[in-house]
Amino acid sequence: MAPMTRPHRAAASFIGAMTHPHRAVASLIGVMTRAQRLAVCFIGVALAATQAVAAPAAGATGAVLPDPYAGSAHAYLVQTDDVDRFGARIDTPLPAASLGKMMTALLVAEARPDAGVVTTISPTAVAAGGARLGLRAGERIDVESLLAAMLLRSANDSCVALAEWQAGSERAFVARMNARAVALGLAGTHFVNACGFDATGQHSTARDLLVLARRVLAQPVLAALVRRETMTIATRGGRRFALRNTNALLGRVPGVIGVKTGYTRLAGTCLVVVAERKGRRVYVALLGAGDRWWDAAAMIERAFDADVHAGVDARTGVDDHAHAHTGVDVRTDADPRAR
Repeated sequence: MAPMTRPHRAAASFIGAMTHPHRAVASLIGVMTRAQRLAVCFIGVALAATQAVAAPAAGATGAVLPDPYAGSAHAYLVQTDDVDRFGARIDTPLPAASLGKMMTALLVAEARPDAGVVTTISPTAVAAGGARLGLRAGERIDVESLLAAMLLRSANDSCVALAEWQAGSERAFVARMNARAVALGLAGTHFVNACGFDATGQHSTARDLLVLARRVLAQPVLAALVRRETMTIATRGGRRFALRNTNALLGRVPGVIGVKTGYTRLAGTCLVVVAERKGRRVYVALLGAGDRWWDAAAMIERAFDADVHAGVDARTGVDDHAHAHTGVDVRTDADPRAR
């Protein structure tokens, strides 16, 4: 065997210090072609970029937020009143599914429709896919009933009907949605459709969604609707629809007063929920959640506990007993098809 050069000896020393798995990888790389080695380098750079994107979230003050629920969602944010408590990727634009319907509801409410104002359902609204009320073209129904169907059942036919009533067409309505997002300072939010369907350019952030939730709750008609567990509405022709809220935390977690669920293939399961106790509010936004009900219930309890015990922080770990001391049982989704 020929004597090693200095670079060879350095390489041998480095390999000798490797763990067994690392030495196996080094051996594999040694027999790779140049193209294969370049591919490995590219993958390494991509992984490093992914890790950089997953950097800790910064709160409103610029301080890094604790992330006690790491991996629970693609992004999440928990606030107590106006204070960021904990979260991850809170300003990352992501698909938000039907959480975008909060903006649709807000624009309709801000238009101040007269009580009992009626609209006629178009064929375009009837053709909307996903979760639906089951409206028929030509039917007449009041705007508040459409709001109820959209917010409780997440009905897309009702959503399109509201957009058409307010702006003449969904396209014109979406332009108003984006203008309102800019006015509210929702820098990570953009709409392509009124109902939250997956589409390039349709996205929001956990932080923006909580700003939007506050606006929704500031509208009395919307605040009253999103806290309803059930409701019955009817067309002017007498067809009745029983609505059940897709938010499984209503009536199960003390103090929950709304706001909206969402699901699409790209967005995954999403949720914006607000709970109020003794004059204090906890706001939670989850995008792409693994188990939105259990995690949101635990987050609410943790935030209220931290608020009550002023010195308590959110250092690490999840309070696995949150559901036990509230009596919460959220093992089943209120509607597995919830949008």
